[in-house]
Amino acid sequence: MDSKRLELKVGLFVFVGLALLAVAVIQFSKGTSLFHGTYTLRLHAANVGGLKERAGVLLAGVEVGSVSAINLSDDGKSVTILLSIYKNFKIYHDARFVIEQSGFLGDEYVSVIPTTNMLPFLTDGADVDCQEPFNLQEVARSASGLIERIDETAKKLDASVSDLQRVVLNEQTLTNFSVAVGNLRTFTEQAMGTIGDINAIIATNGSQASLAVSNAVAFSQELNRLAGSADMLLATNGVEISSAVKNIEFSTEILTNLMVDLKSGRGLAGTMLQNEQFATNVQAIANNLSITTSNLNRHGLWGIMWAHKPPNTNE
Repeated sequence: MDSKRLELKVGLFVFVGLALLAVAVIQFSKGTSLFHGTYTLRLHAANVGGLKERAGVLLAGVEVGSVSAINLSDDGKSVTILLSIYKNFKIYHDARFVIEQSGFLGDEYVSVIPTTNMLPFLTDGADVDCQEPFNLQEVARSASGLIERIDETAKKLDASVSDLQRVVLNEQTLTNFSVAVGNLRTFTEQAMGTIGDINAIIATNGSQASLAVSNAVAFSQELNRLAGSADMLLATNGVEISSAVKNIEFSTEILTNLMVDLKSGRGLAGTMLQNEQFATNVQAIANNLSITTSNLNRHGLWGIMWAHKPPNTNE
């Protein structure tokens, strides 16, 4: 009997020890404590990453609960996470829920981030949205695509540099550029020399240039005075000038009429010009005048008079 009692006591002791060990494990693990009452929150996220059941829920770094279950939604597009929150911790409805990771490769947990702490508090069964965790693999894939694009860009840039060196920075182009720079330097030196010559001319002929400018100014003043005098002359003699212009126009009209009459044979002058007999007589008179002039030149006035003296009737 004593051995059986001893075995019973040992077995009971071992059972109590195992029970206490299980309680201690639960108490110090990330699971729900047996000594705290809880209420449930329903988180909705597109992806939970590596979040596991019994993961911790931390509010401002303090553990306030654990993940009790993770369920895939019926449409397969989202995940529902059930949180068991200790009743002695109240969470405001404007708090943000984010799945984070402890360290670079540590376990993931649900972080509750307070904002303005506006009432009311979240109650049992409340539905809230959760921000999905940082996906290192997705970032790596994006970085891989970015690296590929950078590599393609680098190849294109290298090809562009090669084309630039082949087309622009070749030996012929560099030689032409050197020649152009030399020509530009020569032109600059010549321009500087020309500017120096111009400055010397201006410096040595400053007085003459000043005198020429003064003469030009005086001439301009004389022109202005002459123009003023002409304006005054026109203003004061406008009536006489108008009368003279009218007289000239009248005289021109008379001359025009006279020429028309002469051309058409009207009047005395027109008749004389149009009469052939008169023209013949004028021609004969001209011939006689020519003979008389010739005789005057040869015999003189007395010789002509003596040749034509009338005979003496007294003899």
